[in-house]
Amino acid sequence: MKNNILVLGGKGKTGRRIVERLTKKGHNVRIGSRVENPAFDWNKPAGWPAVLENIESVYITYQPDLAVPGAKEAIEALTKVAKEQGVKKLVLLSGKGEVEAERCEKLVMNCGLDYTIIRASWFNQNFSESFFLDPILAGHVALPQAEVKVPYIDANDIADVAVEALLNEQHNGEIYELTGSRFLTFKEVVHEIAEATGRDIQFTAISLPEYNKMMEEHGIPTDYIWLINYLFTEVLGNDDNQVITHGIEQVLGRKPKDFSDYVRETAATGIWNQTVDA
Repeated sequence: MKNNILVLGGKGKTGRRIVERLTKKGHNVRIGSRVENPAFDWNKPAGWPAVLENIESVYITYQPDLAVPGAKEAIEALTKVAKEQGVKKLVLLSGKGEVEAERCEKLVMNCGLDYTIIRASWFNQNFSESFFLDPILAGHVALPQAEVKVPYIDANDIADVAVEALLNEQHNGEIYELTGSRFLTFKEVVHEIAEATGRDIQFTAISLPEYNKMMEEHGIPTDYIWLINYLFTEVLGNDDNQVITHGIEQVLGRKPKDFSDYVRETAATGIWNQTVDA
């Protein structure tokens, strides 16, 4: 049976992978994005009813993060419009160990629709498709919280879980916590990438104030700097994130992709061997 599914952030790290999987399975997929028609824009709720029309299930990912000011209000408004438009199920991508994200989760859980919550640890793809890529290309990664260990999760594993949740009622009402199967520090991550690419990539431990100054000097927007500070102080060292969970095994019946496998596959694409413009 074909389902009509809306994937918000359908061109993002998890969203585009979910779109690919659902399309391959023959479902009708609508991408929620500002460049689509009808367009979805978190800042323009007047356009939401058109995007949600005839949609049965919605995958929700909020940019840049559920922790930012305004996210709670946006999620609450979206759940109301979804209900009005006859949507049956919501699948929310949330952050593991984020108090603000859990407030958004509760709005989804209490809105009267079927739901699945996916709480994910930091993504492997942060090093190849996001904010850590540029310093890796430059050959020098300087980050705070150098000793904190993270059980990185692969975006492909998140996508597989999300597809299962969108298509199967047995996941209704569930909260799945997704992590990788081992912990890595930033230094260990950089070392693995350097080994796989044959490049000399240095890692330097710095303080958070030093990191803030560096971001300011590079013209990073203030709201983005706020988010990075939040993630490094409230989330990265959070006790909830110092735990390896088994959500992948629970939903998919297999182990999560190991970070080394991600590194090997990503290195083969050449993404980490690009030339950086001077």
